[in-house]
Amino acid sequence: MLAAAQRLGIPATVHVAFGTDIVHMHPEVAGAAMGEATSIDFRILAAVVKDLENGCWLNIGSAVMMPEVFLKVVNIARNMGKSLDGITAINFDMLSHYRTSKNVLERPVHRGISLIGHHEINLPLFRLAVLQKMSTRASGEAN
Repeated sequence: MLAAAQRLGIPATVHVAFGTDIVHMHPEVAGAAMGEATSIDFRILAAVVKDLENGCWLNIGSAVMMPEVFLKVVNIARNMGKSLDGITAINFDMLSHYRTSKNVLERPVHRGISLIGHHEINLPLFRLAVLQKMSTRASGEAN
């Protein structure tokens, strides 16, 4: 996914919480470099979200980290005077969780949609639905 984003020129970010991944146990892990990289990625994400008005945010399988990160970058954008009106947030997960319900689907957005189920089913179906809608709009058919 990261390689595809790079190839397409789409920002892709990684948000690290220290001590949560097995790589953090390695004696040669470079904590300072990892911290700097995740700080840069946070700023990149904030720059993307500030222009998300009438856009769509997908939260895929993160019940804790990304809901918190999303809420923070939305607050940064609003503190900069961005309205962010019309954002639709979609949460893809196997279960419904408090943080995703509140910090992704309710508090920060215009409309929240929860798609509970298996990613290997819901994500390809979502992709096909988006492609079909894009094709319909490109051909000039009614919405």
